[in-house]
Parts: sequence; structure tokens; C-alpha cells
Amino acid sequence: MKTTEEKLAKSLTAESTELIPHLPYLLQDLWEMGSSPKDMLELVRKHIHVSMKTKVLDLECGKGAVSVYLAKELGRRVKGIDLIPEFIDVALEKAEEFGVGEWCEFVVGDITEAVKTEKDYDLVILGAVGDVLGNADETIRLINNTVKKDGYILIDDAYAKEKANANYLTREQWLEIFNNTGVRLVDEKIIEEDELASINNDQQEQIVKRARELKEKLPVSMWPMVSRRTSTC
Repeated sequence: MKTTEEKLAKSLTAESTELIPHLPYLLQDLWEMGSSPKDMLELVRKHIHVSMKTKVLDLECGKGAVSVYLAKELGRRVKGIDLIPEFIDVALEKAEEFGVGEWCEFVVGDITEAVKTEKDYDLVILGAVGDVLGNADETIRLINNTVKKDGYILIDDAYAKEKANANYLTREQWLEIFNNTGVRLVDEKIIEEDELASINNDQQEQIVKRARELKEKLPVSMWPMVSRRTSTC
């Protein structure tokens, strides 16, 4: 069985967990590392009635961009959980910077354990983290344990246009999993391939720059590991 670190590495297309300690350096220029905060807010405002009692959970929250943005725009409490302490440090700083420190709770934790204890949320977010919780069916079932019966789940993921793609499920397969797990698709926001490629290219340029810097800082014996990882970021 894969560890959480191994699943995290796979979601980043890394070949081993050796990359994980270097993530804070490689990703230091990126705050919005996964889902678009504006896209998430658009869907929330469109479908979810937000009240003083609304509780939001952001699983694998990264540096807290989505959490901080939702807290700022909605004025509601958001809890973010991430495995990397340096990311949580940035999230806490950003919450204070945007004046929502009292609305945001950020903690270092393993979301594979968190889904066993976190309960009764109105909205649970899983943004662009791959299969850290398992396959799609396992992921939905685990998240279902954290959300209220009439609550909502926001997932940022990809689907394949054809079943021949071994890396991603098709939209039809996702819908089948939703149906089997008692989840109903309310809405979706599709990001076109060209737009996604542009975002990825911009981010990759910054990551490659930091990878080259890191290569100069590390001992010669570690150069092959870093060089190999930068080609797949």
C-alpha cells in the first residue's frame, strides 16, 4: 500500500518521495498552486447558501490560496489541512495579510487521516491533488464522511475524452462513480486545454528556474535526482 508521501509524489509526477523535501523551494514563487480561487468562489456563490453557520474544509490546501480567498469574499470560517509545514506557514501569513486570520484555521496534517475525523462540513474542497485519497471511487466515499448529508463537494480534477486514456477517467466514468456513491453533479466549470496549457507553462517556467538554482546548491551526488524531477514538474 502506498504511503501518503508516495501518493503526493505521484500526483506531482515525481518518481519518488525524494522530491518532497524540496517542494517549498521549487514552488516558492507560486501561491495559487492548484485550483483557481475565483472559479471555486463562482461555483460556491452560484449554488451554496452561505450563512453564519457555514463550515468549509479545504483538503490538501497547499499555501491556502482557495481558503483565504473564500474566507475573504464570504466572511466564513475555513479550515485548511496540508502535509507540508512550509506551505501551512505561508497560508497563515497570507490569511493575516488579507485580513482573514480570524476566519482561517490552517494545520499540518495528513488528509488520509483527517477524513476519518473531520465531520459535518457544509462544503469540502479537494483541489487538484490527484489520487492522494485513493482512486476516484475511494476518494468520493471518504469525502462523503466529512460533509453533511445536504452538503457540497468541490473537486478539481481532469477527465479524459476517450476511455483509451489510461491516466484519467472519462466524464461518463466520473458520473457513474458519483451515482454509485450517492453524489449528484450540480455543476461543473470546464477549463479548456489551451488555457490550462498556458497556466502550466507559466508555472513550469518558474519551477524550472528554481530547480536550476537548487541544482547549484545541492551536492553533486544529488544533481541527477533534481535534474530528472524538473523535467516532469
